[in-house]
Amino acid sequence: MATRSASKPFAFSAIALVLAAAILPARAQEVETGTVMICDSQKQVERFVTLFDGNPQTAIGAVNAEEKNPTACAVANIAYLRGPQIGMARTRTDAFQIIPIIAVGVLTPAGLRSIAPAPFFTLISVKEYAV
Repeated sequence: MATRSASKPFAFSAIALVLAAAILPARAQEVETGTVMICDSQKQVERFVTLFDGNPQTAIGAVNAEEKNPTACAVANIAYLRGPQIGMARTRTDAFQIIPIIAVGVLTPAGLRSIAPAPFFTLISVKEYAV
């Protein structure tokens, strides 16, 4: 995966601290692992859902092109801590929870490699039933 750099280190640090405070309450959290779609911002995740037509790579490519940032959204095999749901996004046929996460590791062929905690946003698919 491409390396991400912050043009404004202070702003990035502030966002990371705010997300960490919201995500990491005094109780312990379970680290989850898996391949997930991640974006740098909630707005980008919402745009991904708007563009999503069943092909995640096409939607990721479109968001990245709009943002003029080839790594704004990506699919990554990571270890992360999940935060609380902060929103919902829907297509005509699918619904998703918008979740902030803190990436804490990258899964490589050699195993899990720790990384500096990094804030991202992801989607969790939700089954909705008509009532």
